[in-house]
Amino acid sequence: MNNSGTILIADDDSGIRTVLNQALGRAGYSVRTTGNAATLWQWVSDGEGDLVITDVVMPDGNGLDLIPRIRQIRPELRIIVMSAHKTLMTAVRAAERGAFEYLPKPFDLNELVSIVKRAFEAPAPAASAPAEDGMPEENLPLIGRSPPMQDIYRTLARLMGTNLTVLVTGESGTGKELVARALHDYGKRRNRPFVAINMAAIPRELIESELFGHERGAFTGATQRHTGRFEQAEGGTLFLDEIGDMPPEAQTRLLRVLQEGEYTTVGGRTAIATNVRIIAATHRDLRRLIQQGLFREDLYFRLNVVPIRLPPLRERVEDIPELIRAFQARGAEEGIPWKVIDASAIERLKAYSWPGNVRELENLVRRLGVLYSQEVINGDLIDVELADAAVRSGGQTGDGLSQTVERHLKAYFAAHGEGLPAAGLYDRIVREVERPLIILTLQATRGNQVRAARVLGVNRNTLRKKISDLNIPVVRGGK
Repeated sequence: MNNSGTILIADDDSGIRTVLNQALGRAGYSVRTTGNAATLWQWVSDGEGDLVITDVVMPDGNGLDLIPRIRQIRPELRIIVMSAHKTLMTAVRAAERGAFEYLPKPFDLNELVSIVKRAFEAPAPAASAPAEDGMPEENLPLIGRSPPMQDIYRTLARLMGTNLTVLVTGESGTGKELVARALHDYGKRRNRPFVAINMAAIPRELIESELFGHERGAFTGATQRHTGRFEQAEGGTLFLDEIGDMPPEAQTRLLRVLQEGEYTTVGGRTAIATNVRIIAATHRDLRRLIQQGLFREDLYFRLNVVPIRLPPLRERVEDIPELIRAFQARGAEEGIPWKVIDASAIERLKAYSWPGNVRELENLVRRLGVLYSQEVINGDLIDVELADAAVRSGGQTGDGLSQTVERHLKAYFAAHGEGLPAAGLYDRIVREVERPLIILTLQATRGNQVRAARVLGVNRNTLRKKISDLNIPVVRGGK
């Protein structure tokens, strides 16, 4: 082995210490382990170790609290944080305090070894002032501890200290604006304005005026100067929701702002410098819009600096109980009665497809609290509510997969009027079906790719290639 360096591990669980010791030892590293924070601090103070791996919760302290202290006396020492408390705030606090990486438990040992290798190869970090600690503890905008949400949290934590442009994609109701608000509220611009504008809600002829403002007399009815959203968001964050609905002429002006860092108001002549962070979001497939000539490719690349895909609720059904508790707590503050959702009801909810995603679930929870006198909500009541929801949304209960796909495809072709979809439709549709099929199979097999390949009826190499091509996260032991 060419690896060298001593790793200090602190975790209250002796079993985890043993597993990590063996895995890192096989990788060629020297390892020392302890079950408490005090010993870890003593080792670091004495100058021992080249890298630290610490849990958050230990009997005599908090691993996150140690990070600023360690960085103050040994700023070159890289720290990897692991935790079973898989919330957005844990990931954010780890990043804010200077951790090299955050890993939610359980994690793949190969991934840990890879992160350790990266940590040793990375340039030495510079000393920095302790991060501000004025953020609320658990008043989180995003809820859920499933593997897909853990990937989101880790990405958001890495972005908090940057001003990079972000493109958030996901179906309606998945929480795209919540991601934008989290990036703002816990980021570098938290003390400056957060301004949101929904492209789909503004008449096309008014979008440029709304974004950039206009001068008096710029057009009929412009009786006074109007401040645009860029000016309102100066120094802060501008959230461009439903960016796929932006008309071409506004796309051109937005591209110039992103390229040059300045804009002019409608009817104005003087360039105005701008300093805003752009976060864009859409439920539409921008690549398909580009092929249809409806979205500028160069603007797409300017916006897609950091892509974040929010998973639909059907890809993270294990988060449903936690989401229900959060929605019930919010409802209770408004006087909505708190109901007990029993096990049969939870199973029904997990089996539902959730076309309206988290927003649909929240609406259901509120209805259950208001409309039913029963203290306990069982599976039969859920069946009634979900059947009614399918009727309200125009769906058909009892449809098989083939009928559901056919209905979506008919709507897709109808949306093109007398025209035809862009070339490559077959591959696009197959990918839409393949990804959730593989994700759900991997979840069912707890990340075991051999078993997943057997269930799917493909060989393991084919499955591995699909996982790579479709950018599917694999978490061993997850369910």
